[in-house]
Amino acid sequence: MKKRIFAFLLGMTMIASLTGCAAASAPAASSEPAASDMKVAMITDYGDITDQSFNQSTYEACKAFGEANGVGFTYYKPEGDSDAERVAMIDKAVADGYNVVVMPGYAFAGAIKETAETYPDVKFVALDVSEYDLEGDGSDFNNKTYANVFSAVYQEELPGYMAGYAAVKMGYTKLGFLGGMAVPAVIRYGYGFVQGADAAAAETGAAVEVNYAYGNQFYGDSDITAAMDTWYQGGTEVVFACGGGIFTSAAEAAAKTGGKVIGVDVDQAATIDGAYGEGMTITSAMKGLQATVNTLLTAIKDGSWDSYAGQIQNLGLVSGDDLSKNYVGLAESTVWNDTFTEADYKALVADMASGKISVSNDSSAEQPSATTITVNFQGNIK
Repeated sequence: MKKRIFAFLLGMTMIASLTGCAAASAPAASSEPAASDMKVAMITDYGDITDQSFNQSTYEACKAFGEANGVGFTYYKPEGDSDAERVAMIDKAVADGYNVVVMPGYAFAGAIKETAETYPDVKFVALDVSEYDLEGDGSDFNNKTYANVFSAVYQEELPGYMAGYAAVKMGYTKLGFLGGMAVPAVIRYGYGFVQGADAAAAETGAAVEVNYAYGNQFYGDSDITAAMDTWYQGGTEVVFACGGGIFTSAAEAAAKTGGKVIGVDVDQAATIDGAYGEGMTITSAMKGLQATVNTLLTAIKDGSWDSYAGQIQNLGLVSGDDLSKNYVGLAESTVWNDTFTEADYKALVADMASGKISVSNDSSAEQPSATTITVNFQGNIK
């Protein structure tokens, strides 16, 4: 998740909803290239397509789309982690004839600013690049967008709610939330998590307690692991680790006590379980990168790119029936049990999509609040 979680720090006045733009008029088909002329290139941020995170999820979605639609696809990996190296790969992709460029993660903000106007005929699809990222430090915030760029950001409070609700329904009563830095998207994940746990506890009558803290960084270390040791050894059963590589500290501590972890952004079960123990990850609160890629590449293929171009959209739930269409949700690897089944989850999503369940996205409060559960707010660990 890294720094991209600064999304919406300075406002959301220009963000449109994906469902709303579906009613916009599509341009004439002649204004778009035929599918046979569409060539898609994905640029990795600085990792590889086997990172079991944003790069891999985006690569697999683009590759599957290309194969299903007869669209040419390849990917490019920058030599290092810098704007210049990402720009070099965009330049190469365009020089090689690719006219659609897909970019996963906040790290592409600088590259977008350097290349979008240089290549006005190229369509750029950015995932989790916010208006704040595009403004840099936000000192001259003016909702800058680019006519040939679409960027998706996500309603983190919704999958956070699902994860908290699921954990309590599964029978866990001693929960933890370990955030990276206390910035809006991490806060929304955490406050959603508390809201979901609170609602489930009200339904079950369970006495639920949540330890809540931020690492004040996006990676694990010995100090944060020590804090997690205290949580798990004190009875915490499962921790929602939310913020880049900070999950390593939660997982290291969980492994010592047989504790559990909830992943974030993508399905982290393979990553966490593979390194720290089979069955450790009970679920992951996910952003729907595959659904986003499919929607945007389909729009380009079908000639409705103008419905998305120049926008930053805040994506969430669009269907209570077909979960594959949603842009947030729980991972397929979720460990369902008798007290929270997959059918129960689908019913929860339906209620959220219909508005029967409302989740606040307000991240302005200094700490989360609840009416049924006990929240032990501990601020920053470091």
